[in-house]
Amino acid sequence: MTTVVKKTPIHKRLKDNVDYLKSRLDIGPFNFDVGHRDLKMLGKEMSIFYSNSLVETPVIVALIQNMNFITDNHNGARNMFDLLKTHFSHLQVSEITSLDEVVDKMLSGLIILLIDGENVGIVVDTRHYPGRTPEEPDVEKVIRGSKDGFTENIIENIGLIRRRIRDERFRNELLQVGERSKTDVCISYLKDVVNPDLLKAVRSEIKKINVDGIPMADKSIEEFILKQGWNPYPMVRYTGRPDVAAAHLLEGHIIIIADTSPSVIIIPVTLFHHVQHAEEYRQVVAVGAMTRWIRFIAIFTSVFLLPLWILLVQHHLLPGNLNFIGPNKHNYHLPLLFQIILAELGIEILRMAAVHTPTALSTALGLIAAVLIGQIAIQVGIFLPEVILYAAVAAIGGYATPSYELGVANKITRLILTVLASVFGVPGFVIGVTVFIVYLARVQNLNIPYLWPLIPFNPTGFYNIMLRRAMPTARIRPSILKPQDKYRMPKQDNG
Repeated sequence: MTTVVKKTPIHKRLKDNVDYLKSRLDIGPFNFDVGHRDLKMLGKEMSIFYSNSLVETPVIVALIQNMNFITDNHNGARNMFDLLKTHFSHLQVSEITSLDEVVDKMLSGLIILLIDGENVGIVVDTRHYPGRTPEEPDVEKVIRGSKDGFTENIIENIGLIRRRIRDERFRNELLQVGERSKTDVCISYLKDVVNPDLLKAVRSEIKKINVDGIPMADKSIEEFILKQGWNPYPMVRYTGRPDVAAAHLLEGHIIIIADTSPSVIIIPVTLFHHVQHAEEYRQVVAVGAMTRWIRFIAIFTSVFLLPLWILLVQHHLLPGNLNFIGPNKHNYHLPLLFQIILAELGIEILRMAAVHTPTALSTALGLIAAVLIGQIAIQVGIFLPEVILYAAVAAIGGYATPSYELGVANKITRLILTVLASVFGVPGFVIGVTVFIVYLARVQNLNIPYLWPLIPFNPTGFYNIMLRRAMPTARIRPSILKPQDKYRMPKQDNG
């Protein structure tokens, strides 16, 4: 049951409003980043409220100077509220009627002006969120193409997309999520393209979020919307590139942008959305197709190389002319399965250490990993050279996966299949792969099959996945999204 909270209206007596806000916000030594300034112009008392950390001081000074200029050039015959509201030089000026909204707006970075004798306040949007300049995302680098990327500023992120889609039908709905954090969340879509039912469902799920705050921003929103539980496979696609976000908007997807996050959420997506990369679309069709197939091979290797190798070696299924891929010595001290698990743990620990290691020490960390952990461990007899080789190749295949989330999910699958192949042999491996495929085939992502266009099979969609189609021939949007306008360009005239 939703509780209706009664809002506190703005009083006509200015002192009552100031006392209320000072009491609620502890303005002063207990809350130094909330500012308050009392003014008196043309015999009218007024107060300005703002957040020091979200509004630059020169902006506040300029606003007060603007107010002085307005009042100095008028004789006071007009109502002070109307005079200031109509003569402010700032672009975004609006009214506000409740003290609860005053608190929310001020803590979002807006300036609030309250005037004695008026039960309506003036809101001036001059906020300036601290942040960094757009730069290329670390995990989605391209050789050719734009080098800008999303930042932690939601306004800048929307602007980066708007720069690429200058269409009057491009919509950005702003919502606030979190009772305490009040995080700005934007739903972006093309009004005449997006599936209305999908949009309604996403909007409804976000509005139903009832939590004190979402400091983890987009990840928290994903968990509230999809509720995927223990499923390791990513149900949304994250991107830090505005061109990738714009491309998906044009297909009929929805973009969710959360303030303070340098990446955006693309929904809905299938498994095959996570194996695409912007670099494929920055090259000619043949090169893009080759790059995609090499990436497919790398992903396949990351999942199935180790399970297949231990299956063939441990259960003696190798033909005589392929014995060279197995252990060259049989007097190893640790079981192969235990060696593989140790190697996987070691690689994962090294990855975690690299993330937390300062850049200046990363080279030293690499030398330690290569020389001490790799070479010496082999000489001591903890690992076989073949185990290190195949574990490293599988890890490289995981890093070649465009989606970090998919790479981690594939690693979990690889470990499970390796254990099944080692313990139960061929039946364990076959059953494990079968369960893996059936499980993914049954997953639904916002009523969209996760393995589309493979299961259920769609020839056009499957062709677009296997071979990167040239832009002039990509005339139809993905049918699985059920777009209102399914054509990306006018129908060809055969007459």
